[in-house]
Amino acid sequence: MHKLIQRALVVFASAALIFSGASVASAAPQPATAPTISVAAAKKTAPVTIKNIGTKTVKGNAKATIKPSYSKVKNVQIKSAVLKVTKGKKTVAKNKKSVKLAAGTYKVTTTVKYKYKGKTSSVSKTQTLQVKKASASTKRSVKMNGKSYNCPSGYPVKGNRTGSKSEWKYHVPGGQFYSRTKPEECFKTAADARKAGYRASKR
Repeated sequence: MHKLIQRALVVFASAALIFSGASVASAAPQPATAPTISVAAAKKTAPVTIKNIGTKTVKGNAKATIKPSYSKVKNVQIKSAVLKVTKGKKTVAKNKKSVKLAAGTYKVTTTVKYKYKGKTSSVSKTQTLQVKKASASTKRSVKMNGKSYNCPSGYPVKGNRTGSKSEWKYHVPGGQFYSRTKPEECFKTAADARKAGYRASKR
């Protein structure tokens, strides 16, 4: 009898413990989930942005004209925009609104002074500028009208038809008939004339 009472007490105590644990577990507060907030970072636009210069190409001995190039937001008042140009250790131009540059490599610093929202500020940017010469012409001959004695510069060989107009001949500088020939086509070299079907004048 005594043992039965002990067993009953053990079972009762175990049941009470299980019930108590379940109650505590169910009553325990759940951790709060932090709200997810999406914040779009606003990209701040500079009042004045200096543009890239890029590479300039010129023909022959011509020069490239360089001016300050920039963009600005609304209500910006530009006070000044100037250039400083150096080539190696030499200063080519300073505080200029416009510069003409021959072929070469330069360092160009653009400085823009402006007023925005009552405050005066400035922005500068230094860039490498290359001024390149355009590629030389690859033409080997120039068509003429047969009315002038002169060929264009770089095309000294004169080509024209003979008196019978049955064949084409070319004349080189110093030839007997060179100065008296009105070319119908001028060539860079005698070889170019031969490739075009002309034959050399005997005089």
